[in-house]
Amino acid sequence: MQSFVPLVCEYRGDLLDLTHMGYVCVVDEHSNVVLHLGDPQAKVFYRSASKPIQALPTIARRLDEAYGLTEEETALFAGSHAGEPFHLAALSSLFQKAGLEESWMVMNPAVPAAAYANEERIRQGLPPRKFYHNCAGKHASLLLLQRALGAPVQSYWRMDAPAQQEVLRCVSILSECPQEQISLGIDGCGVPVFAVPLRCMAASFKNLARPDRIRDEALSQAAARFVPRIHRHPLMIRGTGYRCSRLNEDENIVTKGGSLGVQCIGLKREGLGIAIKLVDGTEDVLPLVIRRVFELLGYNKPETLRALDELRPTSMLNDCSMQASLLCPAF
Repeated sequence: MQSFVPLVCEYRGDLLDLTHMGYVCVVDEHSNVVLHLGDPQAKVFYRSASKPIQALPTIARRLDEAYGLTEEETALFAGSHAGEPFHLAALSSLFQKAGLEESWMVMNPAVPAAAYANEERIRQGLPPRKFYHNCAGKHASLLLLQRALGAPVQSYWRMDAPAQQEVLRCVSILSECPQEQISLGIDGCGVPVFAVPLRCMAASFKNLARPDRIRDEALSQAAARFVPRIHRHPLMIRGTGYRCSRLNEDENIVTKGGSLGVQCIGLKREGLGIAIKLVDGTEDVLPLVIRRVFELLGYNKPETLRALDELRPTSMLNDCSMQASLLCPAF
């Protein structure tokens, strides 16, 4: 079987100019592969797509309730926030309520991903800070979990930290991948990152969409409590106008992307899990791939398809507002 295949072709005139290669895997409610492009057993790093899964051990221990956190604040656990003002306000409140220190997070200071928020930071002469980092919500969850497990809080990022071992166990259960078969690396924000076969990645989001399928009662209940918050507060998952926030407005979808071309999706009514990886790390063509997968599966909610079209039109305009290229799904 070919490891990966063409997913999107880009034409200039009649000439094929670019080909974006990758994998797609769809599983049903029993985690059986029902559609795949490329090898469904290919191992892929979740990157930030694992964040809704990584939040579950914290929610399962009801640490959100213990510290009086709001739904918006806890939704950040699953998010890759863009540093907009409402993100910073929620983070500040979360850290104050929980008695956490911004300096305890392992990553270096960053700047907001949202251009307008970063421009305002520059106008005000404010320095980079850790709260601006898109993974700050995930780190807050890990800090709370590490403390609840009775371990030194500021060691939460280490591979052997109790919090990380608990997250690894959770990833194994949700993905239905034996723990010893999960590959580990270091993520951009300094904590472990997990790689599983693509079919297991799809299974994990099917399980988020259908918590009753999770083979652990505490994590099943945690997912049932937590996932609806993503729909009620989709802006906390990324930000204004971003792919993950737009798609999570659809209450039948639970989705999270990861850097460098990863997107995982669960469809609730259909009981399906979808995992996509662009091997060249391209992210801007993901809406085209997602839309085509939805077409193949018969998922046709107009508002969701319209959002995908707005996120990535098939025609690319040049600096003269002329059509320069045309993008087409290759499957």
